[in-house]
Amino acid sequence: MSQDIATNRKARHDFQILETFEAGIELKGTEVKSIRAGHVNLRDAFGQVHGGQIFVLGCDIKPYESASHEQHLPRRQRRLLLHRKEIDKIESKLNEKGLSLPVLRMYWKDRRVKVELGLGRGKAQHDKRETLKKKVQDREAQRAMARFNRR
Repeated sequence: MSQDIATNRKARHDFQILETFEAGIELKGTEVKSIRAGHVNLRDAFGQVHGGQIFVLGCDIKPYESASHEQHLPRRQRRLLLHRKEIDKIESKLNEKGLSLPVLRMYWKDRRVKVELGLGRGKAQHDKRETLKKKVQDREAQRAMARFNRR
């Protein structure tokens, strides 16, 4: 199974996710060591197409303290590993107005680091409020059902 390294909870709050994609990520050795230590922040991470390839920008992987002379830049752009058909599909969708590609989570899959990207449309402020209201109502309904079932 997959074990989560980091999740971007803000992305699900700010975007209505229409479709998700799984991609490998090209990393340096010190980045992998730092990821194993849990020093990853995906808060502002998003994907962008450059020259027929997709890169992750804004992903913050802290430098590995025990590394020797060679360190990586914490917020450098990292290439994603996707099939050509997926890249073409994402590129055509991103050309539509209002769609973006936030990073949803980073996780381990068979000893490899994978990134889950979400093709999403930004939510307006009133949509965010509606989502929060619905979540509160669902939670209250679950509590009421649990209280009723305990009797």
